[in-house]
Amino acid sequence: MGRIVAVSVSERKGQKKSNISRGELVPEFGLKGDAHAGPGNRQVSLLAMESIEKMRQRGLEVKPGDFAENITTEGIDLVSLPVGTKMRMGPTALVEVTQIGKQCHERCAIYYQAGDCVMPREGIFVRVIKGGYICPGDIIEVVEDD
Repeated sequence: MGRIVAVSVSERKGQKKSNISRGELVPEFGLKGDAHAGPGNRQVSLLAMESIEKMRQRGLEVKPGDFAENITTEGIDLVSLPVGTKMRMGPTALVEVTQIGKQCHERCAIYYQAGDCVMPREGIFVRVIKGGYICPGDIIEVVEDD
């Protein structure tokens, strides 16, 4: 079990995301108001605060949302979760892991600053099964079945 550190959206693809105080996860769509939302397997992206800390230790001044992730987590080992794992977020939302990591087709600003980016290796993607509102501080936990 872990917690949500930040919820982040952007109006356009390919840019850092802005942190918001509350987000709505919409079933089979993603995070309402985010450019990446839509049907498919990569509706919502997650990255652990522990991964962001790795980049900070390299001297980068980065924060949640800078890697274009929708949800920044803490206390849950995202990359160890197999595809198909279900997680409850906040009081009602339910998501399913669909992809671990991603292939970057273009180098991002973070890569050019540090010579590396954690999102392709340590970010995960989920689809929204059951919607609901999520906020920083909400619990995120793996569930057996729902």
